[in-house]
Amino acid sequence: MPQHKPLALLLALAATATLSTAQAAPAIEASEASATAAAAAPLIAQIESAQASNRGKLDGLTLQEVMKKFGVPGLSIAVVKDFKIHWAKAYGVADVETGRAVDVNTAFQAASISKPVMAMAAVKLAQDGRLSLDADVNTMLRAWKVPQTELTRTQPVTPRALLSHTSGSDDGFGFPGYAPDAPLPSVVQIIQGDNKLANVSGVRFSRPPYQAAKYSGGGSLIMQQALTDLSGQPFAELMQSTVLAPLGMTGSSFQQPPRADWAPRLAYAHNHKGERMGAPWHVYPEQAAAGLWTTPSDLARYMIEVQQARRGPKGKVLTQHGALEMSSPVGSGPFAVGLQLEMRGQGWYFMHGGSNWGFQCDLTGHVLKG
Repeated sequence: MPQHKPLALLLALAATATLSTAQAAPAIEASEASATAAAAAPLIAQIESAQASNRGKLDGLTLQEVMKKFGVPGLSIAVVKDFKIHWAKAYGVADVETGRAVDVNTAFQAASISKPVMAMAAVKLAQDGRLSLDADVNTMLRAWKVPQTELTRTQPVTPRALLSHTSGSDDGFGFPGYAPDAPLPSVVQIIQGDNKLANVSGVRFSRPPYQAAKYSGGGSLIMQQALTDLSGQPFAELMQSTVLAPLGMTGSSFQQPPRADWAPRLAYAHNHKGERMGAPWHVYPEQAAAGLWTTPSDLARYMIEVQQARRGPKGKVLTQHGALEMSSPVGSGPFAVGLQLEMRGQGWYFMHGGSNWGFQCDLTGHVLKG
């Protein structure tokens, strides 16, 4: 992944709070615009004030001072408590050149957090009987096929393997994206590593499925093609109808490049010094792997869906079984279907981070608690 410090950091933190977004303009509902409510104020003050919890060089620094230290011009945070958005708040600017402020409706590139959001669509289609997570993904693919070799003779590459980074794909890369005015390769050209347009080397397989885990952006790209071939819909439209709209993620879109009327609410890319980069952002035809524009509050809605559906009996998109698929390791490596699992203290958390050209983000949610 590109090693640039972010314009902004997207945080959705479990067992604490979150706020809302809007499509192209609507304001946050009053019920969610409670960042200064008495219940949230102590937590916000704790986050904003000087830290003194054995954090090394960060001890004694306020949030604004930490942002300055790491060259982060803008920051947006959303926090969840009791399976609800509790509060959200934004800090700094979305563009250092104009001074345009970040607010809770500002959309950022979610980078690799796009992957688990895409995975929810695959699980939804599995729930609906339109695909099997354990079938050969080649039964879904039309425009390109996973090569049949000795590696897949016994166990084919499946959606479950691709979504948990256990398919044997050996690319290991993130995606640098393309300048807004650059010609874009097709998904198949990127998978194949077409050196005339694609800026990555292509997807190659070096191990049998489920033998080991290795992070693979290329695996997500194969799933993008599979979901597009299976549904017959453009990827952004499929994600809108299966996940974003049902969850009320109205400030989010997989459209690449983004719609022109969204430009006033999009954050711009900045480098590790907090300076504007050459273009406002890069474009990602690798939509499933890196193409989501979103807000912390919308990511919190996604997180709450996993938590509530797992708790049962179901969520807005996921059944309880579907949520378990997304929050239980597949048996090789730390990933479930889409999300990474990790034990912290005595609690289990699901999570995913992301880093695009000029953006960085993180999402963490407790598996059981809201």
